[in-house]
Amino acid sequence: MFQSVIIGIALLCVIISFIIAARSYFSVKHTMEQLERMLDRAIAGNFSVEQMDESILSALEFKLARYLDTSTVSAKNVAIEKERIQMLVSDISHQTKTPISSLRLYGELLEEQELPEEVRSYVNTINIQTKKLDFLISALVKMSRLETGVLSLHPKDKAVMPLLAKACAQYVPAAEAKGLTLRLLPFSSPNTPEPHAFFDEKWTLEALGNLLDNAVKYTETGGITVRLIPYELFCRIEIADTGIGIDEEEQAQVFTRFYRSRQVADAQGIGVGLYLAREIIAKEGGYIKLISEPGKGSVFAVNLQIRTANLSKT
Repeated sequence: MFQSVIIGIALLCVIISFIIAARSYFSVKHTMEQLERMLDRAIAGNFSVEQMDESILSALEFKLARYLDTSTVSAKNVAIEKERIQMLVSDISHQTKTPISSLRLYGELLEEQELPEEVRSYVNTINIQTKKLDFLISALVKMSRLETGVLSLHPKDKAVMPLLAKACAQYVPAAEAKGLTLRLLPFSSPNTPEPHAFFDEKWTLEALGNLLDNAVKYTETGGITVRLIPYELFCRIEIADTGIGIDEEEQAQVFTRFYRSRQVADAQGIGVGLYLAREIIAKEGGYIKLISEPGKGSVFAVNLQIRTANLSKT
């Protein structure tokens, strides 16, 4: 009799333990499912605390709900702030366009007049600074649009050599005016088809233009050579100059906004060209590498991502 009671108690304990375990399992499963649904809604961008029945949430679920709700509000605030910045920059650009155009016009008219040499130098300084201001406003607008995502790039699979020909043609006159050569090396390989890459032509042309402009600006003798080297995953564009070069400790800084090296403090420029070039190429899935040595020139290697016909369909 006593043995039967012990066995009965043991069986009852087993049954109770099984019920507790089952309830714990389903409770944990329910909580995990709730968390998963919350995260799915957060990823989709439509999470709302009102959708949850807080009475059945665990402390963890409730804290996660508060965290996701706070994150959603923060993301919305960031988006609103970006929009405000974009509107502010656009307004500045719009409001300054007419005054800057007038300054440039009257400055050019003054240059055509017979003026004393001292006054002519003042007019020349005004014209230079006006052009610099115009470029700065334009660069700020582009930076703002890139950083806030308002400006979207549309990369396509295209041949690279025609792009390089356009970019070089724009800067040949400036190079020749300084007595420099600007050469685009022809690409010819009997076993290799014409190299293609994935890029937005308009904005990649601007990025290459910024690099070529720097090369011409900071090279006094020799010249600039542009060549194309195709690889398996990237198509490399090398812009090599025989200019002043860049110190190793400054090579990472030259790509930051408004950075001006001590070596070029007296030269024209505002320090946004390389920053814009890097941002544009990065948004296309590529990158820029710099190899330079003071006194021996610089090589800016623009690596554009290659997308074959098969990959572009996936």
